[in-house]
Amino acid sequence: MDHASLFKRAGKVIPGGVNSPVRAFNGVGGTPVFVESGKRQKIVTADGRTLTDYCCSWGAMILGHARSEVVAAVKNAAAHGSTFGIATPAEVDFAERLCSLVPGMDMVRAVNSGTEAVMTALRLARGVTGRNVILKFDGCYHGHSDTVLVKSGSGVLTMGASSSAGVTEGAVADTMVVPYNDLQAVEQAFAQCGDRIAAVIVEPVAGNMGLVPPSEGFLKGLRKVTTKHGALLICDEVINGFRFGFSSYSSLYAGVTPDLITLGKVIGGGLPLAAIGGKAKWMKRLAPTGPVYQAGTLSGNPVAVAAGLKTLDILAREQPYGRMAELGSALAVGISTIAAEHGVPVTCQSFNGVFTPFCTDLPVQDLADAKACSTKLYAKIFHGLLDRGIYIAPSQFECNFVSAAHTAKDVDEFLAKFDEVCATL
Repeated sequence: MDHASLFKRAGKVIPGGVNSPVRAFNGVGGTPVFVESGKRQKIVTADGRTLTDYCCSWGAMILGHARSEVVAAVKNAAAHGSTFGIATPAEVDFAERLCSLVPGMDMVRAVNSGTEAVMTALRLARGVTGRNVILKFDGCYHGHSDTVLVKSGSGVLTMGASSSAGVTEGAVADTMVVPYNDLQAVEQAFAQCGDRIAAVIVEPVAGNMGLVPPSEGFLKGLRKVTTKHGALLICDEVINGFRFGFSSYSSLYAGVTPDLITLGKVIGGGLPLAAIGGKAKWMKRLAPTGPVYQAGTLSGNPVAVAAGLKTLDILAREQPYGRMAELGSALAVGISTIAAEHGVPVTCQSFNGVFTPFCTDLPVQDLADAKACSTKLYAKIFHGLLDRGIYIAPSQFECNFVSAAHTAKDVDEFLAKFDEVCATL
């Protein structure tokens, strides 16, 4: 099946032909790719091409596609029933595992998506503090619930919008936005209305304006200012958690314990599963033990939990993080070096196997820097690599991921193809 025909059919029955906007290739142009199957670091498209995949379902497939042990766990769970809407022993195992691995996570509630986890965290923060204002950072994406669709990153940024139609003024009236990595702006916001701020929510490593690491002391500064003013610190680690190491980024690298933390992607092993967790005194305020309501028929369903538990088992056993970091560093250095040799303005930022080739000569530290990148150049690079069998994120403002299935040979292939692309620019 050719992609153009599939996209035409999809456009008649699915808005924009896709079930998530960034898949539409609006950020790079051209016809979207449709995938038939995947195995390890490779995907096979509907028209029969085999591509080396660096999107990895936006980071969820840390072990690569169709890892046999995860597939077996899913099959076994499904054979016993896919969902009951009743508590299962596996949910308890899953919650105990997360609480044992993430410092400060005394209790956890399983949900179905990162958006749902963040939505719950924000409601909980408002419920326990009695305050209304949420402070977020320009370019950080926290899902598509109304409150946080203000100056978001990810697909919203690709579309050139800072919010969304259908989001009322009332829904965003209590959302403050300051630049990422700007601790002074945060302190100024608290100085002006600290008694109204319920929480600060942050991606510890920003991943939805491309990969942008926190500046030195930024996260510790957030912890200090929120504690001082009685606000909660929410670390949105839907991308970060278990991606950079076998726990949360905030605990492994920042030395920060947030009040609440959201997890997703990796912990689901490729199935819809996410979580909100944190200090017991806050988590106990969720229904049915507290007044902050949250519910979900499919939350913690046994098939997703089985995939998540098996993925965590494998990560614990194999500890692939060091090797992924080495491959990611080799990619980033190689991309920047090759681009410089050809006089192409590309600076590749990476951390522990996650990378973004920014089409600029300058480092990217916040959304303003990211927006200065050439999206037209990125589109040329994207399609040049795609034509040569390499699939990267179809947007300048997203991350790419090295999985445990990628090899040094894959990195060499990527850099050779990137060199070919640069030679055409």
